Amino acid sequence: MFESKYSKVLTVILVIVIVAIIGLLGFLAFDFFQNYMVSKDASSTVEDFKGKVNSGSDVAGDGQSTTNDGENPFDKIASSNTSGGNTNAETDSLPLYKGFEMLGTMVIPATNFEYPILNEPATKAKIETAVALQWGAGINQVGNSVIVGHNYRNGLFFSNNKKLQIGDKIYITDNSGTELTYTIYDKFETSDSDTSFFQRDTEGKPEVTLSTCTDDSSGRLIILARVEDY
Repeated sequence: MFESKYSKVLTVILVIVIVAIIGLLGFLAFDFFQNYMVSKDASSTVEDFKGKVNSGSDVAGDGQSTTNDGENPFDKIASSNTSGGNTNAETDSLPLYKGFEMLGTMVIPATNFEYPILNEPATKAKIETAVALQWGAGINQVGNSVIVGHNYRNGLFFSNNKKLQIGDKIYITDNSGTELTYTIYDKFETSDSDTSFFQRDTEGKPEVTLSTCTDDSSGRLIILARVEDY
C-alpha cells in the first residue's frame, strides 16, 4: 500500500516536472521567436529605407524626393547648419516606423545592430520599439546627438553595446540620404543622472552618444563616437 502511494506521488511529481520543462521550453521558444521578429522587422526597415533614399524615392511620403544625388554629404550638413536648426527634428513630414517618426537608421556591424532612429522625445513607447534621439543637434548634424536605447540583455536594441570597442564603426543614414561613418573613441559607465557629456565641444564635427543601462541597471553605459573625415 505504502509503495503504491509512493509510486503515485513520484508519478505526479514527474508529470509536474515534465509539464514545467515543456512550459519553460515553450516560453523560451516564444521569446526567441519574438526577439527574432523584432530584429528582422527592424533590419528590413533599415534596408528598405536605404533603398528608398539611394534611389530618390519619396521616403517622407509627401511627394518630395530625398535622393542621394552624389553631393558631398558634408556640404549638405554645412548647408543645413547655416539655416540654424535641427533639420531632422523640424522636417514637416518624416517616414514612420510602427507609427513613430523616423530620423534615419543606424547600423553597427560589430554587434549586428540595424535599427531605425526615432524622433525625439525618447518616450517609453518609442524605446520599446527601436532607439530614439534623446537630445542634441540631430543625427548627422554638427555637434553631439544623444541616442538612447534599452538593454534587455537579450540582443535587442542596445543590449550588445557592452561588446563594442574603441575603433568600431557606426553608420548612420538620415532622411536626406546622407550616410556618415562614426568611429567609437570612448566608452565608460556613469550614473543614470549624469548629463555632463551631453554638451561638449565636438570641434565642428558630427558626434553621437549611445546611452543604455548597464547589465545590472545600476547606471548607464555610454559610447562616444565621431566622424573622423570632416
